[in-house]
Amino acid sequence: MHKTKCTLAGLAALAATVFMPVAASAAQCGNNAAGFDAWVEDFKAQAAGNGISGSVLDRAFANVNYNKATIRADRGQKSFKLSLDQFMQKRGGQTIISRGKKMKAQNAGLFASIESRFGVPAGPIIAIWGMETGFGGFMGKEHTLSAVSTLAYDCRRSDYFTNQLYAALNLVQRGDLSPDARGAAHGEIGQTQFLPANVLKFGVDGDGNGHIDMVRSKADALASTANFLRGHGWRAGGGYQPGESNFSAIQGWNAASVYQQAIAIIGAEIDGH
Repeated sequence: MHKTKCTLAGLAALAATVFMPVAASAAQCGNNAAGFDAWVEDFKAQAAGNGISGSVLDRAFANVNYNKATIRADRGQKSFKLSLDQFMQKRGGQTIISRGKKMKAQNAGLFASIESRFGVPAGPIIAIWGMETGFGGFMGKEHTLSAVSTLAYDCRRSDYFTNQLYAALNLVQRGDLSPDARGAAHGEIGQTQFLPANVLKFGVDGDGNGHIDMVRSKADALASTANFLRGHGWRAGGGYQPGESNFSAIQGWNAASVYQQAIAIIGAEIDGH
């Protein structure tokens, strides 16, 4: 994505969510690939002392490599500079609205259940789903554990992404993330692109199978998205356009103003407002 959830503003909003303590004697960070393999071995030893089983660590790191594409994406982040109209055109806003209305009709029972449980109507959830991955059509190509490990090793935001890495390992340990999973450049997961720590905090078993599968289960991904919005202040029955009570919850999703406005506009069209 294009993700401003990983801009500094977005990261600051998420940084309070810590699921595992970063060891006081953290492995030495680095700004190129040279020290990555040694860092991985140091990290694995520390993680074993922080509750991650050896078998999980072996499986999780079996195919982890320093991810240059992740570093390029991280270094190349820019704020959205398009006007709202330009952004809507570039992102295919009308196509998302058209397809989104069909998705709402085809999954009416699921969205009714989500709204009953979390108070969030279908429109903004579908808007997020469509803009993030084209309704699950493309969830990213980067190896998730490599992406998160690379950013945990990288000195720029090592502590923040070390906590994301611990979250990802917890997901592997409980069977909710495949060690081979692929996603976006910063480790975002699944049909609505959650960072691992947000899966732990807001993830919901929407289909009742005992797992939270953000990749293969649209029920899990969409219910988790509604729970994220509720966790950021969404209240049932409130409006979600700029200036209305629930717009601040949408702002919690993405730091870019045009992205926030697009969610509100697309959502309202899908909801028939």
